[in-house]
Amino acid sequence: MSDHTATPQFAVPGIRSVRESARSLTAYWWVLLVAGIAWVAAALVILQFDDASVSTVGVLVGLMFLAVGIENLALASLDVPMRWAWAVFGALFLVSAVVSFANPADTFAGVADVLGFLFLIVGVWWMVRAFLVRAINPLWWLGLISGIVMTALAFWTEGQFFISKAYVLLVFAGIWALMQGITAIVRAFEIRAVRAEL
Repeated sequence: MSDHTATPQFAVPGIRSVRESARSLTAYWWVLLVAGIAWVAAALVILQFDDASVSTVGVLVGLMFLAVGIENLALASLDVPMRWAWAVFGALFLVSAVVSFANPADTFAGVADVLGFLFLIVGVWWMVRAFLVRAINPLWWLGLISGIVMTALAFWTEGQFFISKAYVLLVFAGIWALMQGITAIVRAFEIRAVRAEL
C-alpha cells in the first residue's frame, strides 16, 4: 500500500466557504451585547447596597452553580474516565443552584462569611500561575503582585466583622459584574465590525 493511499486526504475549504461560515457565526454579535447590558444592569443593582443587592449576588452565585452543574453533567455524558464523578459533582452543583435560588439572602451571607478564605484561594492560585507562566509570559510579575495583594486582602477581610465582609463582597461583586458587562459590550461591537468587513 502506498503512502498516498494510507494517509487520509482532507479537502481544504475555500476562502469563500470560510468567509461564509465566519459571517454566519458573527451574526449573533447582539447576544453578547444583550448579555453585556444585563451584566451592567446587575452591577448597578449590586452597587446600590440594599436588599436587592444581596438578592442579586445570591442569584448570581446560583447562576454560577447552575452553569458549572450543566458543564459537569455534559462532561459526564461523554466517554471520559470517571464519568460518575462528573455526574455526582454536576448533581451537587445543581442542588446548590436550587438552594441559592430558593434563598439568595442566605447564599449571600454564606459567601460573605467565607470571603477571606475564597480570596486566599484566588491569591495563592494567581501566585502559582504567575510562576507557571513565567517562561512564556513577560508580564508574569503582574500576576504575582495581584496574588500577593489578594492574599493580603484575604487576611484583612477575615479579620473584619460580618458587616464589613458583606460590604466588601458587594463591592467586589459589583465591580466584577460591571467589568463583565463592559467586556461583553466591547466584544460584541468588535464582532460586529468583523462581520461588516466580511
